Amino acid sequence: MRPVYLVTAGAVLLACGPRVAPHPERAPTLVVLVTVDQLRSDYLTRFESQLTGGLGRLLRGGAWFPNAFQDHANTETAPGHAAVWSGRYPRRNGIVSNDRGVPDTTVRLLESDGPGASPVRFRGETFFDWLRARDPGARALSVSRKDRGAILSVGRARESVYWFAPEGRFTTSTYYADALPRWVRAFNARRLPERMAGRVWDLLLPDSAYAEPDSVPFEFGGREVQFPHVLSPDSALAARALLDWPWMDELTLQFALAGVEALGLGRGPGTDLLAVSLSATDGIGHRFGPDSREIHDQILRLDRLLGAFLDSLGRLGDSARVVIALTSDHGVAPFPELYAARTGASAGHVSLRPQLTEVRRALADRGIPAVAFRLEGDQLWVDRGAFAAGGVSLDSVVRVFAERVRAVPGVARADLVREFATADTVHDVIARRWVHSLPPDLPIEVVITLEPHWVWGRGGDAQHGSPWDYDANIPVVLFGAPFRPGRYEDTVYAVDLAPTLAAGLDVPIRGEVDGRVLRSALGGATER
Repeated sequence: MRPVYLVTAGAVLLACGPRVAPHPERAPTLVVLVTVDQLRSDYLTRFESQLTGGLGRLLRGGAWFPNAFQDHANTETAPGHAAVWSGRYPRRNGIVSNDRGVPDTTVRLLESDGPGASPVRFRGETFFDWLRARDPGARALSVSRKDRGAILSVGRARESVYWFAPEGRFTTSTYYADALPRWVRAFNARRLPERMAGRVWDLLLPDSAYAEPDSVPFEFGGREVQFPHVLSPDSALAARALLDWPWMDELTLQFALAGVEALGLGRGPGTDLLAVSLSATDGIGHRFGPDSREIHDQILRLDRLLGAFLDSLGRLGDSARVVIALTSDHGVAPFPELYAARTGASAGHVSLRPQLTEVRRALADRGIPAVAFRLEGDQLWVDRGAFAAGGVSLDSVVRVFAERVRAVPGVARADLVREFATADTVHDVIARRWVHSLPPDLPIEVVITLEPHWVWGRGGDAQHGSPWDYDANIPVVLFGAPFRPGRYEDTVYAVDLAPTLAAGLDVPIRGEVDGRVLRSALGGATER
C-alpha cells in the first residue's frame, strides 16, 4: 500500500511506518548517484554470472530491485533522469521529453560552440535539494556525456555540473558559471578523446563467453556489424565519434574522479553528492540493439569500469561512509525487423506524416498555420489561441486526426488527453503512464501509443520512448550501511528511489513526491 503524505512547512512526512533511525557513527560523507543510460534491467540478470566488477559488487552487496519501472510513457533520457532523482513524474517536474528538457537559448556554453542548456523547465526539487536543506554545506558534482543527464540529476541547483561538448571536451553553461575552473581546463588540456584515435574495441572475454551471434545485418544499418570495431584514426573525428563507444564511460568516470579530488568531495564532516550519468550503453544500444554481442560486451566493460571507479573512490576517502544508488533512465526495444524474424510477430515502422499533412492543409484554408498543429514525437501540440482566432473547433479537428491515426498499421491507440480524466489508471497501465507524463498546463491534445515492438520513422537504430515494459523496466540498487542487502522481487517505481535514499540517510523530503519509501530495503547491512 502506498503511504499517505502529509505536507507541512514545506516538508513531506511519511504517515505510515516508523522513521528510520540515523546511524551517526556511519553517517555517509559521500552519496554517489549512478544513472546508466539505457540500462535494461534484464541485462543484469542475463549477464549476472559474468559481472565480477562494480555492477556485481553492487548487486551482491546492495538492495537490488530488478522489477523497477519508469511509470511514465515518454521513456527518454531527460524525463527519466528528472523522475528518478526528484521522486516525481513528469506531470509534476515538467520534463516531458528530450526536446523540451534542458535546451535553453538564453545561456551559452563555456569554451564550446554547442547549444546552451539549463534546468529552466524543471519544476520543484531533487534529492540533492533535500540533502542541502538539511546540510547547507553540502556540495554536488554532476557529470555526464549528455547535458540532460548531468543537469537533471541535480535539478535547478547551481552546483558543479558538466557534460561532454561536441568538440571533445567537458563544459558547462553560463547558468552555472562564467568560466571553467582550473581543474576542468587542466583535464581538457590532456586531450584524452583525441588520444583514443584508432583504438580497437575487441571482445573482453573469449568468444565462447558470448551467446549472441556477431553478424546480425540489422545492427548499425548493416555496417561494421562484427568485432573488432576500430575508432577513427583521425583525432578530431575520434573525439566526436567517441560518444557511442565504450571508452566514453571510461572518460566520464576519469573526469568524475578528477572533480572529486579537485573539489575535495566526501571528506566530511557533512555529506556531499556525486552524480554520474553514463551514456555509452545508450549509444551502443541504439547502434547494435539489446540482443547484440556488442551490448553484452559493453555491460561487461561497464562492470569492470565501475569496479575500478569504486576502488578509486575508496582510495580518496573512507569507502565505508559512501552510499551508492544505481539505476537507469529507460530501456530499449529490439530492432523490429529482428524481433519479427525471431518471433513471427508483427513489428515495423510508423510514420504519421500523411495524416498530419492532410489535416494541416485543411487548416491552412482556414488561416491556421502549420505550427499551430504539430507532432512532437508521439504528442500532438496545438496553439489553442490560433484555433479560437480562426473560429475553428479544436475538438472536432483533434477527434478527426485521432480517428485517422488509429487506422494506421502499427498504431495501438491515439488518446485524447482530456479523456484521461475518466480513465481506469489502475488497470490501464498505458493510460496511467500517460497521465504521469503530462503536466496539465501544457497544450497537448492527443498522445499516440504504437503497438509493441513497432517504432517511429524508417529505422536504422534501436529505439526507446514507449510506455511498454521493455522501455520502462530498469534496475534500482541501493548500496551502503543504511540498506539491507538482498534481491527484492516487488514491483517498484523509479520515483521510489529518491524517497528511499532520503529515508536511509535520514534526510527530510521536501514538497510533494510521487514515490514511496521502500522500507524492505532499509535496516542496515546484514549477512547474506
